[in-house]
Amino acid sequence: MLWLSPKSAPRGSSLVYLDISHGGEIYRIGLRRLASAQRYTLRVRAAKQEIILTMPARGSLKEAKCFAAKHAAWIGARLRRLPQRIPFGDGKIVPLRGILHTITHRAASRGAVWVEAAADCDGSTPLLCAGGDALFVERRIKDYFLSEAKKDIEAAVIRYAQQVGVSPRRISLRDPVSRWGSCSSSGALSFSWRLILAPPFVLDYLAAHEIAHLLHMNHSKLFWEAVERLTTDTRRAEAWLKTQGSGLHRFGPDP
Repeated sequence: MLWLSPKSAPRGSSLVYLDISHGGEIYRIGLRRLASAQRYTLRVRAAKQEIILTMPARGSLKEAKCFAAKHAAWIGARLRRLPQRIPFGDGKIVPLRGILHTITHRAASRGAVWVEAAADCDGSTPLLCAGGDALFVERRIKDYFLSEAKKDIEAAVIRYAQQVGVSPRRISLRDPVSRWGSCSSSGALSFSWRLILAPPFVLDYLAAHEIAHLLHMNHSKLFWEAVERLTTDTRRAEAWLKTQGSGLHRFGPDP
């Protein structure tokens, strides 16, 4: 069985979603019309742990349904291969600045978040402690990550901006799926808060990258020369993001 389920779309999504029932499971498929598409295609969007079906602009919903149903077994197999989402809950292990920490709920403490060293030397991870009501642990942990990301990113941006004599108009944090940072023509910089989960050299590189865009709004040779003057970690950071960046999206609540 297969039906259209627009109400199941995530908040803020412009996609229409198809629900496919196969082998006792129901899979949600995002449907996207694309003027340049010549045929129906399926791809995995790992960050949101979903499948996107792209269809030609003149394609029909009936054809899209048939195409999705025909590939239901493939869809199920690909979704099962995706890494499981890890919530910000008690006992979960999550990265902070590239180092794994164990989230630990401290009910007797006030509603704050702090880091503690491991209690012994047996190889245990540091603790990321959250006080207060257990119902608010996930929100408090995310708020802590946002606060730490803001602090680290602003410090890196200011440092690099001073080196080249520019001033960003604004610095904001978001949770984009397809990019880690951006620079608008007005000079506003935006970064993914998830960079606080990555090693510091990755965050620093992204700050240098976007500051270089304030000099060159392109990816020309002059732009990359500006990046290289600011940081020596370009290749290492790009390689890290290519191999491990998508995994950062599996931590915390759904994007």
